[in-house]
Amino acid sequence: MDSPVADVHSSPGRRLRAAFQTAPIMVPGVFNALIGRMAERLGFEAVYLSGAAQSASMALPDVGLATLTEFVEAARSIAAATRVPLLCDADTGFGEALNVERTVRLFESAGVAGIHLEDQQMPKRCGHLSGKQLVDAEVMVAKLRAAAAARRDADFVIIARTDARGVAGFDEAVRRARLYVAAGADVIFPEALESREEFAAFARALAPVPLLANMTEFGRSPILDFSELAERGYRMVLYPVTTLRAALRAVQTVLADILTKGHQRDQLGQMLTRAELYELLDYAEYEERDRAYFG
Repeated sequence: MDSPVADVHSSPGRRLRAAFQTAPIMVPGVFNALIGRMAERLGFEAVYLSGAAQSASMALPDVGLATLTEFVEAARSIAAATRVPLLCDADTGFGEALNVERTVRLFESAGVAGIHLEDQQMPKRCGHLSGKQLVDAEVMVAKLRAAAAARRDADFVIIARTDARGVAGFDEAVRRARLYVAAGADVIFPEALESREEFAAFARALAPVPLLANMTEFGRSPILDFSELAERGYRMVLYPVTTLRAALRAVQTVLADILTKGHQRDQLGQMLTRAELYELLDYAEYEERDRAYFG
């Protein structure tokens, strides 16, 4: 049977919806186009551009410093290199309700399948750090209404993230989530739940609304098995910064070897070979087309 994302002629949003409505899906964070292609070829049905990873790639902390256009251009390159749908972090929408309209249209024009918006005040914080402040629920409701009205493709997925658990408590997170669904959110993303019991309770409180779980490392949430989250009713499970963290450690290790040993020979077994990299880049296909163009 074909994958629900195999129909590349349907819109990205429709393909993302088809994927998570068919069965719960894992959505790894990809911090550039090549990592996105690798995830696709390994068999993931969707990929994700994290605000934390995008900011870190620019040597910036995740406090809202990266701009809308910087996010959109990064997303455009990933969407162009892959056929699986791309979900993007859109922070607080890069402004108020009218700014959110433009945010949605730019991401949609870049080939993105959907975005999530969060209910923090600027300057925003990583969802698993202290010091966050929330906007009034009515402000977030207005942003979600603007997002729903701005999309040209009705299947473009709008996800509402609430950071209320770490600021005002679990019950407030549930209350806000229900308001956000009524305002037009397709999926709810409860950030920084603190136990498996909270993940289960939130799913019961919001059923049958589709939910997204964030399995980031070193945060407030326990790292739960995908199968457990799927059974609880979470339709998408994010691994937002996992690939970046792993890549940074690998790069740090090889750079230290070069500096201290004067060579990288001990790290060759941890690298993609030239042939493997060229295969990922479709190098042979480019050469074949080039020869064909010259007859």
